[in-house]
Amino acid sequence: METVSECPVDVSILVPTHNCRAYLDRCLVSLLIQRVSKEIIVVDDGSTDDTRSLLDLYAAHHPNVIKVVYQDHSGTPGSPRNRALALARGRYVFFCDADDYLGADALNRMLTTADHNGADIVLGKIIGHGRRAPESMFRENADRVTLLESTVYNSLVCFKLFRRDLLDRHGIRFDETLRVGEDMVFTAHAYCHAGVISVVSDYDCYHLISRPDGSSVMQELGSRDPLAWLRMARVPIGLMVRHVPPGPLRDHLLLRHFRLDVFDQLGAPFLAADEADREKIAIEAADICAEWLTEGVIARLGAADRMRVESLHDLDRLVRLARVETAALRHRLTTLEWDDDRLVIGGHVSLDGFEGDACLLLRERTTRRERRVPITRVADLFSVSIRVTSLPTGMWDVYAAVDCEGVRRLARLGGERMPGLDRPEPRFTSGVVALPYLTRQYGNLSVDIGGHLARVPASVRLAGARWLRDRLRVEGVVEVAGEPAGVAVRHLVWRERRSGREWRTAARAVGPGTFVAETRWPAPGTWDAYLELDVGGPPVRFPVKIGDLRHLPPPLAWWSGLARWGARPYATAVNRRLSTAVRVVTPFTVLRRLLRRR
Repeated sequence: METVSECPVDVSILVPTHNCRAYLDRCLVSLLIQRVSKEIIVVDDGSTDDTRSLLDLYAAHHPNVIKVVYQDHSGTPGSPRNRALALARGRYVFFCDADDYLGADALNRMLTTADHNGADIVLGKIIGHGRRAPESMFRENADRVTLLESTVYNSLVCFKLFRRDLLDRHGIRFDETLRVGEDMVFTAHAYCHAGVISVVSDYDCYHLISRPDGSSVMQELGSRDPLAWLRMARVPIGLMVRHVPPGPLRDHLLLRHFRLDVFDQLGAPFLAADEADREKIAIEAADICAEWLTEGVIARLGAADRMRVESLHDLDRLVRLARVETAALRHRLTTLEWDDDRLVIGGHVSLDGFEGDACLLLRERTTRRERRVPITRVADLFSVSIRVTSLPTGMWDVYAAVDCEGVRRLARLGGERMPGLDRPEPRFTSGVVALPYLTRQYGNLSVDIGGHLARVPASVRLAGARWLRDRLRVEGVVEVAGEPAGVAVRHLVWRERRSGREWRTAARAVGPGTFVAETRWPAPGTWDAYLELDVGGPPVRFPVKIGDLRHLPPPLAWWSGLARWGARPYATAVNRRLSTAVRVVTPFTVLRRLLRRR
């Protein structure tokens, strides 16, 4: 492994380009502002637009950073990438297409993650602009993930940070015979040898751009020809199985290829093909299944894909399945209201051209648990009443679903809704808060059980306070979503304003919406009071507010050994929150004061 001192730069940024003049300026600027030690190697694959003059200009102004290589048009992305990789000197390499660009802090974050974890590959969050981008692996940051226990293998694009030594030691290069899918082969090969894989999900690292003129390779007519794609998919599948022995890991990786590369071609692309090509597509898919589809993969497939496997020799059945999969799923939310502790949801749902069994599907966002909720349906109108207390804690996304021909079609409910329809107020019942809401970006319906993301509406008011010797007894009133919430009371938390230190004392309910807690502070300081509640999810805290200053007790002083303590409860000037100033005077304190006067 090469050390830092052996490499003149940390990252070699490798940019293949062909007729990208309109996008190249933005790309190069985004690379130049990366706050890492870097070199930028651009290989122009025979551009016929004004790309060359722009590259010459950048190379002249940044001679120590940008290196430009010109070659005759090869017709495949693999050739310029391999040429750039052969010239790279960095510890890591990053591939960036000339029509895409990086977030300003992308490589700094990815390199920091790589160095911290000793990573061979770092995935940075990809954002699509008019193009689909991988999502499942970018739910949270990860220092170390395995291929078996994560979805990183779903992303086989090459827009990642790779340790160059890994690529060189194992001869990992792009297949220059492939016009599409060459990055799948390259990345699958790198995954097979990577010791540590890390993920940066909290920053938009790579911006994937759709060209309005459709001139990129992946947007060209025929670039996703289903028969050609199936034949290409044999290459990364064959490479992977040569490196990964039979077992759960191989099955997990094969699942990605069957779902995204094989069975995807039996949907809309299959319908778009003529009858003769459909037969060829089905035969090619059947041959791939015969060679690599294992019982372990079949067990991991969804119901629709299992039906495709069973129907590979029945073209009519494959056509029906594809039509169900591609039919428009129409849905509209028209009712969203409370009926006691039940959430009533109503609207329209239908699948164009097909009858089916409609329902609502609730999916918990983190665990992916699902709840199927039967609906009352008349024609395309539906209504359902959900008892929210029956749902486990979590973020539940609501889908309209139609089951037809063994295929389940899903769509998030709420984006299409009756004008003026808004979320109902949160509801607190049986010690749990339920917060229906419409997502900010798309307006989709979700229900937060327990206050995981949505703001919990609660109020805590001081009802009285008095001294019990050197302890302060606090009495208060608590409500959540306008309902008495004594059942949710857990702790009174005092937070010292300067140090952030916290002191927790038990709080207990003494009525449906009242509580008491007693406190003796451990140290001097200014302590702010918060009531901690359990409303079914993570603990939530709310400041104790003071409506009537007469509820505050007078200051108190007491002795503890040779130390004289004093405490003064008061209302803060802003928001009138309960705080207490605690002071302590010891003989040493008196001595220091006397010495200062001299």
